[in-house]
Amino acid sequence: MTYQQFLQYIVDLQKDGLELFNAGKSVLGQNILATHVGSYDGVQILIQGGIHAREYITSLLMVEQARYLHYTGSVRNGGIYFLFATNPDGIEIVLDGLTGIPCDITKEYLTRANGGSDDFSQYKANVNLVDLNTNFDAQWGSGAQNVRCPSTEDFIGFYPNSEREVLSLINFTNRVRPSLTISYHSKGEVIYYGFAGQSEPNLARDRQIGEVLSQVSGYALIPTENSAGGYKDWCIEKLSIPAYTIEVGRDVLPHPISIDYLGEIFQQNKDIPLTALNQAILYQNQIRFQEIQSSSSNKKAFNLFNIFK
Repeated sequence: MTYQQFLQYIVDLQKDGLELFNAGKSVLGQNILATHVGSYDGVQILIQGGIHAREYITSLLMVEQARYLHYTGSVRNGGIYFLFATNPDGIEIVLDGLTGIPCDITKEYLTRANGGSDDFSQYKANVNLVDLNTNFDAQWGSGAQNVRCPSTEDFIGFYPNSEREVLSLINFTNRVRPSLTISYHSKGEVIYYGFAGQSEPNLARDRQIGEVLSQVSGYALIPTENSAGGYKDWCIEKLSIPAYTIEVGRDVLPHPISIDYLGEIFQQNKDIPLTALNQAILYQNQIRFQEIQSSSSNKKAFNLFNIFK
């Protein structure tokens, strides 16, 4: 697959009646393409993928999910945002090498970081050699695998939220205020939940929702350990919402996972978006009910105070 074919795979959603829009920009000025399924009223969730360059199979999965939901018309309450490729520059490097890089100095820099090889199939970072999923301001730099020098993977950046793609995702998230987020990665067929420092009630909530997602996909549910600076972590720490990292594809498959496995991965994940939205609606309704109960209790206490005044 070439990068142009990859982009066309996303753009073809317009033929199915889905509207594409830009959720932000990459370092090289590429659009971070997105779509929305369902209603803009009510509870919203956000699903993003392709933040690690070699994991572009997640972008293709999300295209299939969006198309499936659109054709079935099953999203009736609330809506789902899909951000297909958070790291378009990195994905282009994986698929086309450095042909799209406009600067010879940048090409030399990237080739040197890649051990002198022109094979970038294992590349994870953006064009600045920053691992975007370690760059978010959420206990930044405390992950077990973090590195502090530019690299094709695991480099946290020189300061948190330094990268244009990260800021684009943060800004978009703050605009739409999702009630739940999912970050698609590969590989391992697992779902990660929770983050260090999270309150026990929120952790229990996230575990409960995660168990439902686990049942739907067949993937194991695992608490996050020794990881920081990811989008999931930022959503939990800054927004206090349920957020999950879902790793698709069997662990034995090599990176990048071939499109030949897309059908298998889609079947495992086709019901994840709608299930996640319904779970978000349930917990938001619980919050509203608790607020009503609390308000009612406060009014009773006020009335009693007036009686005995």
